[in-house]
This record gives sequence, C-alpha cells and structure tokens, in this order.
Amino acid sequence: MNDLITTTGMVIAGYDHMEYDKRLVVLTSDLGRITVFARGVRRQNSKFIGMTDPFAFGEFKVFAGKNAYNLSDIRITNYFESIRQDMELMCYASYFADLAGYCVRENMDGREILLLLYRSLQALGTESIDNRLIRAVYELRMVQENGLYPGIPERALLGGTARAMDHIVSSGIKDIYSFKVKEDVEAELSDIADEYRKRYIQGNFRSLDVMRELGYCR
Repeated sequence: MNDLITTTGMVIAGYDHMEYDKRLVVLTSDLGRITVFARGVRRQNSKFIGMTDPFAFGEFKVFAGKNAYNLSDIRITNYFESIRQDMELMCYASYFADLAGYCVRENMDGREILLLLYRSLQALGTESIDNRLIRAVYELRMVQENGLYPGIPERALLGGTARAMDHIVSSGIKDIYSFKVKEDVEAELSDIADEYRKRYIQGNFRSLDVMRELGYCR
C-alpha cells in the first residue's frame, strides 16, 4: 500500500460507485479538492456508515491511487446534523459546497476556503443570522479569497453597506459573521455579492438554481 496521508477535510459531494463503494469529493486543507474512493462503505456492516455523507468534517486518512485517492480511515468531528434535517439549510449548504469546490483545485492550499465553508455552515445553524446575509458574506469573501475582490463599488451606497463590506474582507474568518445589519443594507449587500460572484467567479451552479426554484433566494 502507498504511504498514508492524513488531512483535514469535508465531504462536499458523494456518488454511489459499483455495488458497495462511493466516490467522494473532499475539500481538504492541504491537498485541495480531491476525489476519494471509499470501498465497501455502503455495506450494512461498514464501520464508515454515515461518515461519508455530505458536510461530514474531520480527519481523513487516504493513500494515492492511479487517478484518485483511496480512503483508509476517517475520524469525523462534525456532521452538521441540523443542516441535513432542514431542506432550506441543505440547499444553502449544497450551494456553498459547490462554490468552494469550483474555486479549489487538487494540490491547492485549501485551508482558508475550507475554514470559510466550515464557519458558514456553522452560521447556517445559527437562527439569529439570516440565510440571505450568510450567502452574501460567503460570496464576497470567496471572491476575496480567490484574489479577485475589486473593492467597494464606485457608486452611492448605504453607509452600513460599505462598513459591512470592509468587515467581510478584513476580519478573520472565525469572526466574519460577528455583525448585524438592517434589512436595507442586507438587501444591498446581497445584490453586490451576487453581482461580484457572477462577474469574478462565473460558474454555473445547479444548486443555486434549485434554491431559486424552491423560493429560497432570488
């Protein structure tokens, strides 16, 4: 067997493969976005049952195969169960995972984006933070993490919007959601975040389309 590699990561997608296997997409701190084959995890007696579901976060032990990695062991520290029990939260989390996966490639340093995704899923589980604000913060910081942030728009903005944008791009990720805004500022932030994401990231995300179809966002 090839040498084991231990990395911190989150399952951002999973697909059935063969009769009992799964093909996972894992966003990791030091290997970037990787494909991992989990052999036999769909058997009823698998010790990994439930550990390979979307948003499972923890320590992954993998070894390199020809075209992908293979799973050797997992130690999950957060399953984000509250998200998986709520359809709206699941939709937001799936979009956040898709956006992170789009922005990170294999062998990239994924630490900051993994932390951003983790902190944003924590925020989704916090009733005091509006989901629309979480999405706006996540999109703006993702643009910034990709080195594409153009600064505050050169047009008249509400005062609170400019202050919020400064906080979003300058604060540590652990503190990124430690502010509140009024509804008009939240709406303006959301419009700017959507504009920046379309202009600077440009990917097409089916998960975002589903959110719109279900009425969870504009």
